[in-house]
Amino acid sequence: MTVIDDRQLVEWFADCPRPSPSVRRTASAPVRPRSYRPTPARPAVAPLRYRGTGVAVSNASHTRRPVSTAVTISLAGLAALITLWLGSLAHLSGDRSAASAPTPDQLAVVQVQAGETLQQLAARVAPGASAVQIAERIRDLNKLDSAAVDAGQTLIAPIG
Repeated sequence: MTVIDDRQLVEWFADCPRPSPSVRRTASAPVRPRSYRPTPARPAVAPLRYRGTGVAVSNASHTRRPVSTAVTISLAGLAALITLWLGSLAHLSGDRSAASAPTPDQLAVVQVQAGETLQQLAARVAPGASAVQIAERIRDLNKLDSAAVDAGQTLIAPIG
């Protein structure tokens, strides 16, 4: 960045050519307009005219047709039936293996291996049971705040 003081500015402006005061503009000399737009400027008194937004709008009549009470009740009933049907599908297709396999009662002290998560540890110590339930039981037994475990950490876990 270059810093210029006042003396350098005076010297710079002194080198610039200046028109002599004897040269005056004549009426025949072209005068630049204030606006440099390619079209002529709008007069100050003319109102603005908006020719639309460019969005196509339908010219058809849009009258609202009232919805009867019977239609409203039938649509609400249809929505209730669909909700019940989806709920029964979710209930019938639920995972039965988690409910059939009980959580083991026998406890042991296990050590977390390198790169192992709590879910993987649960699947390793109790392969026949639900890993989610075993991981929750391990968290409860060891009073863990999160599912994060460290390699080499010893935990009490149900085995079986």
